[in-house]
Amino acid sequence: MIGNSGIRQAAGQPRQGLLLKWSWRELWHGQLWPVAVALTLIIACVFALAALVVRVEKIMTDQGRSVLAADLVLVSGNPIAPSLISKAEELGLTLSQQTRFGTMTFSEDQMQLVSVKAVEGDFPLRGELVLQSLQGKRNRVQPGELWLAERLFSLLEVKQGDVVAIGDTELKVSGKIEQEPELSFNPFSQMPAVLIHYDDIASTGAIQPGGRVQYRAYFAGSDDKLAALQQGIELQPGQRWLSETTQGRTGELIERARQYLSLTLILVIMMATATLVLTCQHYTSTRIETVAMMKSLGASKRWLWQWLSGQLAMLFSLAAVAGVSIGWGLEALLRLPLADVLPDPLPAMGFSPLLISLLVALLVAVPGVGISLIRLLDTPAISVIQQQADWPKPRKGYGLLLFPVAAALIWFGDNKFMWMTLAGLAVVLLLLAILGVAVVSLLRKGKWGPAMTLALSRIGRSRLTTGAQLAALTSSLMLLAVIWLLRTDLLADWQHTLPVDAPNVFAINISPDQQQRYLADLDKNRVPRSEGYPVIRGRLVAVNNSDALGEEQDPQQRDEALRRELNFTWRDTLPVHNQIVEGEWTTTSGVSVEAGLAERLGISLGDELSFNVNSQPFSATVNSIRLVEWRNMRPNFYFIFTPDVMANLPATWLVSFRIEQDQNELVNQLGRDYPTVSLLDLRTMASRIQLMLQQVSLSLSVLAGVGVVSGLLLVMTLLRLSLSQRQQEIKLYRTLGASKKRISATVWGEYGIMALLAGIMAVAGAEAVVAALVKWGFELPVQWHPTLWLILPVAAIGMVLMMISTMLRQLLQPLR
Repeated sequence: MIGNSGIRQAAGQPRQGLLLKWSWRELWHGQLWPVAVALTLIIACVFALAALVVRVEKIMTDQGRSVLAADLVLVSGNPIAPSLISKAEELGLTLSQQTRFGTMTFSEDQMQLVSVKAVEGDFPLRGELVLQSLQGKRNRVQPGELWLAERLFSLLEVKQGDVVAIGDTELKVSGKIEQEPELSFNPFSQMPAVLIHYDDIASTGAIQPGGRVQYRAYFAGSDDKLAALQQGIELQPGQRWLSETTQGRTGELIERARQYLSLTLILVIMMATATLVLTCQHYTSTRIETVAMMKSLGASKRWLWQWLSGQLAMLFSLAAVAGVSIGWGLEALLRLPLADVLPDPLPAMGFSPLLISLLVALLVAVPGVGISLIRLLDTPAISVIQQQADWPKPRKGYGLLLFPVAAALIWFGDNKFMWMTLAGLAVVLLLLAILGVAVVSLLRKGKWGPAMTLALSRIGRSRLTTGAQLAALTSSLMLLAVIWLLRTDLLADWQHTLPVDAPNVFAINISPDQQQRYLADLDKNRVPRSEGYPVIRGRLVAVNNSDALGEEQDPQQRDEALRRELNFTWRDTLPVHNQIVEGEWTTTSGVSVEAGLAERLGISLGDELSFNVNSQPFSATVNSIRLVEWRNMRPNFYFIFTPDVMANLPATWLVSFRIEQDQNELVNQLGRDYPTVSLLDLRTMASRIQLMLQQVSLSLSVLAGVGVVSGLLLVMTLLRLSLSQRQQEIKLYRTLGASKKRISATVWGEYGIMALLAGIMAVAGAEAVVAALVKWGFELPVQWHPTLWLILPVAAIGMVLMMISTMLRQLLQPLR
């Protein structure tokens, strides 16, 4: 403790050395170390999550563009216009063209329908093309070459060097396509692929007027030039752009994981900020006499600012170093479960995570610390001899709140998800505080023992204080529960979306006379399979006799389902993995529509829909609306008809089944026994998605653990500050003759009741907030969590009483 002479010396002639020494002593022996912990937690979490998001976004962009084989792709039903090529060249973009068409290929003994991709010599612009021949590996297609998908070698019964006819030309087989960047996960449109050079298209003679041909232009370049190209080109009917944001089966998974990361980050910042504010308020209350004494000895406000500024500068510097160091390690920990799916080397994170974490901490600290310290500096000198609990509070300090508020407006912008979360939390906390006060008032009307009566009296003495304490304790528990419940619901959804027994092989183009034998062979080998589905391709052309294509002038504005042929099927019964949400399943003159498409196109029960299949028109009445989970790798359809509507149309059959890694021979045998049936083997892709689900789940669990730690820190701070404020009251009780046992029982009863109420209200609040977020934010089905109603209140009581047990012994120690 520094004596009066030291204070006079410091106040009269400030010495930087003494000021620094005193600031350092105050930092560690005062009440500021919890502030440093809170700031460290904020910086560490923001740094780790920002770094992870930066890396993931770069990886997602790179991987998405690798799957596209370019940065941007134009898909067209007509040849690419020379004006578009000239525009791309003017912008300095790299361009590569491709033409796709279906045709028959003929070997000496076999024939097969294939998808021909005629590519230029610089294809692909992104990703990797691997071509395997007896001479080694290649990654470019040259004129006169023919590269086959691996299964075509057995279907056509050819080997490298054999001649295969494509249209009017004959080409020697150059080798097999081992890997190509463009992946298609649509089992209905999958045909075995062959690659030829762009210059060989004319010699095939396969492209005829009226034929189904697709033209693609691949572009690579900077984002601003790509955007300029898109803005400068008016799309024609049958044209559309493809980018990394429109591709990728796992895009929704990653997007929801990013939403969870962002939301958890906000909740962790909120809890750490609450810890910061409470600690600063307690620090202010413990330093009133010190500041008043220094003022009475002649210390000016300027000198006090220097004294406090030194402490804050050291505090923020220590928190920044510790936070960035911990954040670096935390980011590595969050990334560790994703090691198998992240590329090597990793994309650089840059300096943005460092700047963002320090800026967020500074914006939080400015009002969190500043308001309390401004009030502290306005302490009157007379407080040395007389407590001035109600000295004027400087309203100018609350202007500091404008800094984080302005930053939040800029950061969140029009992000309805975040604003909905914050508004929901505010409303729920207010309602819970009011409810808590009402419950305490009801409890006080009952008859209890002396200790419990005194505890309830202590709780209900000030409704404002009780409401604030209950709201603070409830909010910490509720935010903790929200983080964990969202994680649980996301993981449950992903597990439901792609269970471990999900199908991973599709057999398509099964002829009607093969269908029963094919299913029997699967059953004989005990292969888990779906039912067989008849499949035929067609278009929706009208809704209630109104042209479905004519209402939108811009083809790009049409729904994706109207821009292409769809896959139709018919059944007597509802698929087991679909759910009726409107209407009922019928067996005659009807069609069941997928719920999302029905909502987008305004289709309702009873509407008459007109279709066209192979130039044959027909219509059906909407009898039901179905909920379809498109991500579960099962056969799913926009439209399912009753058998009488389409039974006379020619169709092939589809079945999906699950093959384990040790059943490769069975897949090969099916290919030999049914050479006309196309097998789409998705085992590699399914395993990849499963692995990603597991690893993202681990990362979310680590992140949820960070949220739990921040919540526990807030609860500990609340209890520690609340009990320290009770110290004088406990001394008064002892002076008036209360026994240690009676005081302990009263304190235990008071905080036990508050813990029970806070636990119950936290569960109710968490269920409400999570239900809103899940329904309108993540667009998932709402689930309730009955076990949480037991676990959280019991855990809250146990945690609170355990902390009180330790702290209470310290408070009662001087009275022994």
